[in-house]
Amino acid sequence: MKIRAIAGTSAMLLLCSTSLAQDGGSLTFAPGEDSRFSWQSYEDFAASHDLTGQRLTIFGDWLSPEREIFESVAAYFEEATGADVAYSGSDSFEQQIIIDIQAGSPPNITIFPQPGIAANLASQGHLSPLGEEAAAWVAENYAAGESWVELGTYEGEDGTEAFYAFPYKADVKSLVWYVPENFEDAGYEVPETLEDLKALTEQIVEDGGTPWCIGLGAGAATGWPATDWVEDMMLRTQPPEVYDQWVTNEIPFNDERVVAAIEEFGWFARGEGFVAGGTEGVTSTDFRDSPAGLFSSPPRCYLHHQASFIPSFFPEGTEVGVDVDFFYMPAYAEKDLGTPVLGSGNVVAITSDSDAARAFIEFLKTPIAHEIWMAQGGFLTPHEGVNEEAYATDALRKQGEILAEATTFRFDASDLMPGRIGAGVFWSGMIDYVGGRPAQEIADGIQREWEAIK
Repeated sequence: MKIRAIAGTSAMLLLCSTSLAQDGGSLTFAPGEDSRFSWQSYEDFAASHDLTGQRLTIFGDWLSPEREIFESVAAYFEEATGADVAYSGSDSFEQQIIIDIQAGSPPNITIFPQPGIAANLASQGHLSPLGEEAAAWVAENYAAGESWVELGTYEGEDGTEAFYAFPYKADVKSLVWYVPENFEDAGYEVPETLEDLKALTEQIVEDGGTPWCIGLGAGAATGWPATDWVEDMMLRTQPPEVYDQWVTNEIPFNDERVVAAIEEFGWFARGEGFVAGGTEGVTSTDFRDSPAGLFSSPPRCYLHHQASFIPSFFPEGTEVGVDVDFFYMPAYAEKDLGTPVLGSGNVVAITSDSDAARAFIEFLKTPIAHEIWMAQGGFLTPHEGVNEEAYATDALRKQGEILAEATTFRFDASDLMPGRIGAGVFWSGMIDYVGGRPAQEIADGIQREWEAIK
């Protein structure tokens, strides 16, 4: 949601609807002809599902090029079952799905970019539970499976919790970017613990360099990159249950554990000599421009914390894995909290029940439903049954491994909080904090705002 908000959405509804059958239903990869794919899972699924003559409507926020790739995945479902699949994508997804539901014409399947929207609709009785068997399957077959089950578990209209949303397509945020040549020239090694990362930060300063490039500028969304930092620090200083309580305000925003996580971010962002341009540079530099210091000669910084999308803003021609690389934002060794990963992604829910809708959820359990997109890029999955060789690039494979090795996965907290908090005072509060105001004062102000909307 953060990147979508920054990019902006059209003032006019953009709605693309495609029937795969009308497009000819051609398959991107011929079944059985590429050893990267788990064709047996496709054949087994096809043998057990016949939906000839049935229509399946799917709605999401994917537009080109993601729309075409998703349609190429759905084409295998269509080919395997005989169903007629039609996908619609909108850049006004949040408004359109509510309009469709209120009009009594929801799609069979809705793919949500934010679990919070799905949770709201489940509480109003607009989603169909996927069942305990589906939840158990995710718990057993996804890395950090219980985390993903929790992500798709919501209260229904009667207040009873159930598993409503199947996770499909993930993104990783717990990444630190660096230039291998710069590390080699300086004799630095990739840190394996957060203690090591802090020691490296201090060593770079001692050597006369600047460790970090951080930019929080983002137009109307200025401040959001700092929320990712704080979220990563919450997962590295507190158990996941505390993170969950923070997201729902079960514990207040000004709880001492939250304040401590903000100050952990401040250790990096406000440390003397730690950031290119100092704290003024942190607040004034656009996040899209902030990694540029990695590539200057001599380097203006050695490290940059940002999600998997950031290569889009690297200098033209930069090759990930060669010119620049990344490592997992490590956890504290002394705190024994495992290897938590912060990220985002999509969840798939049934908004108009049918045999075809149920079958599509079953299809998403197959490795082939993941591998077809993996091979075309821009897709990560915690599915432990996929062939990692199907990833389109080494960089994606490495990010997939980070996701697969996670002991805990948590969705971006600010995207789950009420908009006035997560996309409002949390953003602006981080700018004020980097500017010098105490973390406790910032957290107190955010909590007062949260109390005002209850």
